[in-house]
Amino acid sequence: MDLGAFSISLAVKDMVASRAFYSKLGFEMVAGDGETWTIVANQLVAIGLFQGMFESNILTFNPGWAGLGEPVDGFTDIRKLSSRLTDEGLEPIDDTTGETPSGPASFTITDPDGNGQSSLDCNSNGVPDECEPDCNNNGVPDDCDVDATDPDGNGQV
Repeated sequence: MDLGAFSISLAVKDMVASRAFYSKLGFEMVAGDGETWTIVANQLVAIGLFQGMFESNILTFNPGWAGLGEPVDGFTDIRKLSSRLTDEGLEPIDDTTGETPSGPASFTITDPDGNGQSSLDCNSNGVPDECEPDCNNNGVPDDCDVDATDPDGNGQV
C-alpha cells in the first residue's frame, strides 16, 4: 500500500525552544510562520512543529507526494486507501472520502496505543489538513477548496 511521503507533526508547547532544539540537530526551517507552525527539514526528513493547533502528535501520510513535497504521477487515491483499511478491519474516523468522487479528502486512524495518524496534506505544504484554515467550514482547507468563499470580503479566502 503506497501511502505517499511521510512526516511527523509534533504538538509543541514552546515554538522558540523547539525550533532551537531541532536546529541543533541540523534541521532548517522550510515553511511556516515560525510562531504557530513551522516545518523543519534535514535532508529527506521533515518534521512539522505546531503550537496550539492540536493536542497530540500526528503521523502524516501524503498520497501523491514524494520526498519533501515533490508531486508524483500515478498514486493511490485516498478513497482506495480508506476502503482498503476498512477492509483490513481498521475504522477510519473523520472520513471525508465518501463526500466526493475525486479531489481532496482525508481521514484519521489511530493505532492500538491511541496515536493518531492523519492521512492527507492536500496542498503539500507539510501542514496537516485539520490545521489549515477553512473559511467556509466544509472540512476542506481553503487552499484545496474549489468552492472556497471570501466571507468577510477582504480578498482572502
